[in-house]
Amino acid sequence: MHTANRVRDRRRPASLHRRLTGGVTLLATVAVLAVEIITFVSLRYWLLERVDRSLTSFCPPEHAFRDAAAGHGFPPHVKSPGVLPADFRIHFYDNDGRLLADAIAEGSAPGPSLPPTMDTVEAERLGMRTETPTSMPADSGDGSWRTVIRPGPDGMRAAVSLPLDSVRDTLVLMLLVDAALLILTAAGALVGARWVVRLGLLPLTRMEVTAQHITVGNLDLRLPDTDDHTETGRLGGVLNTMLDQLQSALREREASEARLRRFLDDMGHELRTPLTAVQGFAELALRHEQQSVEANRLITQNAARMSLLVDDMQLLAKLDQQPAYRADPVDLLSLAADAVSATAMRSPARGIRLGPLLPEGELDVVETTGDPHRLRQVIDNLLSNACRHTPPTTSIEVRVGRTWAAVATGGVSAPSRTSPTAPLPSGVPVCVLEVIDEGAGLSTEDARQIFDRFYRADRSRSRDRGGSGLGLSIAATITQGHGGRLELDTGRGRGCTFRVVLPVLRTGRGSGSAADPRHGSLPTDR
Repeated sequence: MHTANRVRDRRRPASLHRRLTGGVTLLATVAVLAVEIITFVSLRYWLLERVDRSLTSFCPPEHAFRDAAAGHGFPPHVKSPGVLPADFRIHFYDNDGRLLADAIAEGSAPGPSLPPTMDTVEAERLGMRTETPTSMPADSGDGSWRTVIRPGPDGMRAAVSLPLDSVRDTLVLMLLVDAALLILTAAGALVGARWVVRLGLLPLTRMEVTAQHITVGNLDLRLPDTDDHTETGRLGGVLNTMLDQLQSALREREASEARLRRFLDDMGHELRTPLTAVQGFAELALRHEQQSVEANRLITQNAARMSLLVDDMQLLAKLDQQPAYRADPVDLLSLAADAVSATAMRSPARGIRLGPLLPEGELDVVETTGDPHRLRQVIDNLLSNACRHTPPTTSIEVRVGRTWAAVATGGVSAPSRTSPTAPLPSGVPVCVLEVIDEGAGLSTEDARQIFDRFYRADRSRSRDRGGSGLGLSIAATITQGHGGRLELDTGRGRGCTFRVVLPVLRTGRGSGSAADPRHGSLPTDR
C-alpha cells in the first residue's frame, strides 16, 4: 500500500512554480555551460597557436646541422644556457633518418618521445609533416610536446619541440574556474528564479484567494487583476465576465423558481375554490333532493370557471411555444371599434369612447401586420380588465393612431412605465392602441408585478373584483409574438393606461408609411 502511494505521488505533476523555476535555472545553467565550453575551446586554440608560431618562427642555424653531422653531438658551447630559446629542444637526423644528437635549452624536463630513425615512412606513421606542428607525448610522465620538422642541408632534418605544460596548466585552471562559476551560476539562478517566478505568479495567487472566497458563498467578489496588456489580466477579465454570467444565471434561476412556486400556489388556489364549491354542492344535491336544481346550477357555474381557467392556462402554454401567427393586414381601428361596441353593450352604464391617439387628430385607418383574432383578444382582455377593476360608472377611453416610438409616445422605457417585453428602438414608426380608465390606479408594487401570471392586485382574490390573473399575461404574450410591446403607464397620476405598441404595416392597402405626408407630421409629445 505504501509503495503504491509513493508511486502515485511520483506521478503527480509538478506545480507551475516548480516547473518555471526549474526551467529558468536549467536555461541559465546551459547558457553559462555553453559559454564556458566556447571559451575553453577558444583559449586552447589560441594557446596552441602561440606555441605553433614560436615553433615555426625558429629555425636551427646551418652550422648546428654541420656540427651535429661531424661530431654526432653538440659541442659544449652549443649546450650552454642562452644558445637556444627557453624550453626548446632540438633533435637532429642525418640524411638516412638516423638520430644524431639533441640540443636542450634550460631545464631538464623529459623530452618528446621521438623515434631513433625518422625516415619518410616513420614520419607518416607518426603524423609528422615538414613545417606542420604535431603534438607528441613526453619520454616519461604525462607531459606532452609540440614538435615541428625543419629541413636542413644535405637532406638532414631537425625536430624542434616545445613543451605544452604551460598550456595544460592554464587549461586546467580554466576548467576549475569554469566549474566554480557554473555551480555559483546554477545556485544564483535557482534563488533568483524562485523570487522572480513567485513575483510573476502573484496575480494568479490573488486570483486563487479570491476564487476561494467566491466558492464559500461571496458571489459578488471579482478577480482584481484585469489589465488587458497582461496574460493574467486578460484571464481575469474573461473569468470576471464568466462569473457575471453565472451570477446572472443563478439569479434568473432563483427568480424562475420563485415564479414557479408562486405560479403553482396561485394555480392551486384558483383551482381549489371551484373544486371545493363543486364538491360541496354535489354533496348538498345528494342530501337534499329539493335543492338539487340550485346545486346543479352552482356546480355548472364553478365547472365553467374551472374550464375557463384551464383554457387560459392551455392558451398560455401554447403561446409560450412561439406559435406561428397569421401575417395579414389588420386595421386596429376596426378591431377597436368592434371591441368597444361589444363592451358597451355588456356595460351600458359606462361611458366607453373611441378616439384618435392625438387630441387634435382624427380617426383614420391604422394598419399593422398580424393575426386579427389574436389582436382582438388582446383588446378584449384590456377592456375586460378595465371594466372589472373600476367602478361601474367609471369612463373608459380607447385611442388609436400612428406615431414614433419615444418616451412621450410609448414603446420605449420610462420611469412610470412597466412592461414584460424589451423596449423597441427609439424613433421607429409604430401603431398604438391605448385603453385608458379613470379608476383608482395601481401602486408601484402592483404595477411592477401586474403582468405576472396569476398576479392579482386584490389580495383577497375575490371573484367579485377579478379573474384568474392570466388575462394581462396572455395579452402581453400575444403582443410580443407580433413583434410589439404591451406596457402599463401610470404617469398621468390617475387611473391606468395600457398601451399596445405594434410595428406599422410597411406595405398595405393604401395605408402608407408612418411618415407619409398625407397623414401629416407625427409629434413626439402629446
